[in-house]
Amino acid sequence: QVQLVESGGGLVQAGGSLRLSCAANGRTFSSYYMGWFRQAPGKEREFVAAVTRSGSSTYYVDSVKGRFTISRDNGKNTVYLQMNSLEPEDTAVYYCAARSGSLYYDIEKKYDYWGQGTQVTVSS
Repeated sequence: QVQLVESGGGLVQAGGSLRLSCAANGRTFSSYYMGWFRQAPGKEREFVAAVTRSGSSTYYVDSVKGRFTISRDNGKNTVYLQMNSLEPEDTAVYYCAARSGSLYYDIEKKYDYWGQGTQVTVSS
């Protein structure tokens, strides 16, 4: 029912920046809680950031606080992840996800829809 497409990934040097975008279809984008997750090689998928329906509140995993910023533009049906001061440990496939609920924003299985992912590689 909801299709998500990520873009903006690429190869950057440590200390650089990238901005990821996730475009969603549908007329009910503003009704969804949006999140970003990532999966590094050999690792489990982990929560990165989430934003409420209106964009008034945001949440982050401790390892990216102060470096990453999640935001959304409901008029464009798009959620963003601004990534600054990138580190090699940030290398992963990044996924955006959507859910109608709001509790347990950091739990993967609570999200209903997922994008295909975009690769972020940070060189040292």
